[in-house]
Amino acid sequence: MKNIQFLIICILPFIFSCSEKANNKISSTEKNPAAIGFNLANSDLAAIQIADHVMEAMGGKKAYDETRYLFWNFFGSRTLLWDKHQGNVRIESQKDDFTVVMNIHSMEGKVKRNGVELSNPDSLAKYLQKGKNIWINDSYWLVMPFKLKDSGVTLKYLSQEETEAGKMADVLELNFDKVGKTPDNKYHVFVDQETKLVSQWTFYTKSTDVEPRFSTPWDGYQTFGKIKLSGGRGIYKLTEIKVLENVQDGIFEKI
Repeated sequence: MKNIQFLIICILPFIFSCSEKANNKISSTEKNPAAIGFNLANSDLAAIQIADHVMEAMGGKKAYDETRYLFWNFFGSRTLLWDKHQGNVRIESQKDDFTVVMNIHSMEGKVKRNGVELSNPDSLAKYLQKGKNIWINDSYWLVMPFKLKDSGVTLKYLSQEETEAGKMADVLELNFDKVGKTPDNKYHVFVDQETKLVSQWTFYTKSTDVEPRFSTPWDGYQTFGKIKLSGGRGIYKLTEIKVLENVQDGIFEKI
């Protein structure tokens, strides 16, 4: 009887510990539910848990969802103002005379090139598509950590590795299925084991590629509104990052 009692006493802390961990996992997932279309069946539980930690470290899904207006300068070449709630975006090129105001869902909008507003339907459609492609690319460089459990994503845990900066990180692999303009891309995302923030990413043009096309750090995190964002990408920079509560009237209409 004494042996049985001793066994029960030893097992109980383990049971309560496991229960507590399970509840934490459920709680974390509830705070960061996957988007419809996320490939849950083929994604790793370990990778999903790390993605949830990243979301929490960035401010949380609720804070990101409530963030409405984002403004940033992409590599000194163009500025973007994005209304996350309505899907409106304004893109102004700093390298040539090119301005787009559009809705990325309806694909309706206006384009001005070389000081002239486009009126030809074919030309307008062409440059509105260019505007959407710019938004897809530039916004991913800014908010990718919030999209680790996005629609079409398969998330795998690869390994523990040192980043180029010498910090230990958990490495996740992102593959895509029928989403974006280049669904055959692959990313390796390095998550710092201490901060739980993305600290580096490596890009592969094709999911079958062994050698990456490039690798850059993710650093310079700051709090904007209720969320954290990073602008440091090595030799590249995202600057003038802002979270806005209000914007100028007509900013998504005037060209």
